[in-house]
Amino acid sequence: MFDTRPDREAEVALVGRSNVGKSTLMRELTGHSFDTGGKPGVTREPNHYDWAPEDFVITDLPGFGFMSGVHEDRREQIKTDIVHYLEEYADNILVGILVVDGKSVIDIIDRHSGPDEIPYDVEMFHFLRELDVPTVVAVNKMDKVDDKDERLNELCDRLGLLPPWKQWQETIAPITAKRGQIEPLNEAVRTHLHEQQRDDLFKFF
Repeated sequence: MFDTRPDREAEVALVGRSNVGKSTLMRELTGHSFDTGGKPGVTREPNHYDWAPEDFVITDLPGFGFMSGVHEDRREQIKTDIVHYLEEYADNILVGILVVDGKSVIDIIDRHSGPDEIPYDVEMFHFLRELDVPTVVAVNKMDKVDDKDERLNELCDRLGLLPPWKQWQETIAPITAKRGQIEPLNEAVRTHLHEQQRDDLFKFF
């Protein structure tokens, strides 16, 4: 189990498969650069970012799923560690942000959907909700998507949310982290913070 978490009460956690832009998003949120590395799975341990006077931490959990040069056993271990982390700190996590790649997410979900298989992204979305962690899906790299509404409606459908996506703006947030276009995510996160009487954390989003 990851044991690097600073002693902070409140948390916002980022999860998602490798190479969807979690570290870039983390940099946008914190203004702090992490080792984003060109190859998938560079983040093997959580990146925690906290502010000295604040009882609050933003955590970027390692990417799950395929990572080049990483053995399958190790990949499974990372996924297990992520699950354990989320279970352990579910009561502290005010918002879980599931980051997906808007360009490829539907293809990946459909490729891994079968009678015996639940795609990681879908599984993680429902897992967070089962833990009662308010969940926002940050649909990244939307600058590379042409049919935005259609793509987001399809994603809702795969996640078990009734389209159209626009009625789920506290859950589905189309962003382009690399260009700093993350306002829909910030608004969604603020909605969940407000519901938990944590407007004091708005300044981070």
